[in-house]
Amino acid sequence: MRRSLVVVILAALAFPAQAFAHATLEHTSPSFRQRLPASPRTITLRFDQYVKALPGSVQLFSARGPVRVTRVWAKRFTLDAAVGKLPRGPYTVRWHALSGDGHVVSGVFTFGVRAAAPAATDAFGASGPTRTEDVVRWLYFLSLALLVGGLGFRVLVVRGPLSPRAEKRFYVVTGIGAMATIDAGVVAFILRAEDALQLPFGRLLYGDLSPIAQSRFGMAFIAMTLGFALVSALLFLAWLTDQTMLLWAAFLLGLGCASGLSLSGHSAADAGSSWKSELADWAHLSAATLWIGGLVMLALVVWPLMPELRGSAFLSFSRLATVCVGVLLAAGVYLSILRLPQLNDLWTTGYGHVLLVKIGLVALAFAWGGLHKVVAVPAVVRDDGGGTVLARLRGSLLGEGMVGMAVLLAAAVLVNSKPPTQPAPTPPSASSVTP
Repeated sequence: MRRSLVVVILAALAFPAQAFAHATLEHTSPSFRQRLPASPRTITLRFDQYVKALPGSVQLFSARGPVRVTRVWAKRFTLDAAVGKLPRGPYTVRWHALSGDGHVVSGVFTFGVRAAAPAATDAFGASGPTRTEDVVRWLYFLSLALLVGGLGFRVLVVRGPLSPRAEKRFYVVTGIGAMATIDAGVVAFILRAEDALQLPFGRLLYGDLSPIAQSRFGMAFIAMTLGFALVSALLFLAWLTDQTMLLWAAFLLGLGCASGLSLSGHSAADAGSSWKSELADWAHLSAATLWIGGLVMLALVVWPLMPELRGSAFLSFSRLATVCVGVLLAAGVYLSILRLPQLNDLWTTGYGHVLLVKIGLVALAFAWGGLHKVVAVPAVVRDDGGGTVLARLRGSLLGEGMVGMAVLLAAAVLVNSKPPTQPAPTPPSASSVTP
């Protein structure tokens, strides 16, 4: 019986049932995000199998709202829509058709007539990031702190061998971070696709995700998911072989993969963005993950399971945290000035309000860490281990870590918020131009 079941499963994997596959969009005209020199007469979608037109199969939108489609018809593998003369501007096409297997396939793409087309994630009708996406982004940041910050703590702060129980907990915490990073990334992609396609989850299963995958957000998601899968594999191999070099490789690769957030966010896409803003954003995020992840490792691994390392680990982490705080402060100030060039933007825009909350939380976290630096560090050095101080320090470290997590929540909301539009530079007046 078991042998027969294995044969059936292998046969199903080796010979997939192509007859039940739903129609897949192969080509569109205009193509994704194409900039046309003139208005097209028809919009054409070509599939890999027979499709049937449905009421409202092709819907066209300009930046101002719906645009009339004069006629829609299906001919074997194609779906065509006739449109009138389109004025200059960006356009969004939302389509759905009945596939040969009985499922309704759907999708969205954009094009422009003598104008740039937006990404599919910014298509007409997309509402933008929601509070659910803010929470998912926050969970993503926390996962990065557990994974990248935990690995950084292990290779930069506590380099020597750990006790078996401490080593096991280290791998459990970082392993949870690795899995949560991948899972949170998948959920974030699904939520963005659901918003871009304007479909419920049941129909999203038969949606065409290729325009989202080809966007800056989609490419970053694919690269980061593959990268963190490799980080997870390196972490697992390090656990199996007890090779510290694999932890170094996982840590450096994790830091590199975190740059995907900077390459697909405001620091890469908004006006005034450059490689400097992308680098500052990546440094800001990396410093935050190292700082918060290190606090978690101190509180969950070193303090309860290796009391003999408390003093040396705390002093070593204090030096690392000082560097992280400096990077956080410098990169944060630079990015704030770049995105809010006018001081009154702090209290006149929604983005500025969230930034003020984040600044307040960061100030509290810095003050908490500064208290550790000024009071706890000298006491530990003076007492050659600071047994009395260290015994009461775990709760304070957890408190600082909780404030750091609140900072990440504010950062998640900030990342999903749109900075205010910067005013265009005023052209010089005729009287100011010298002949």
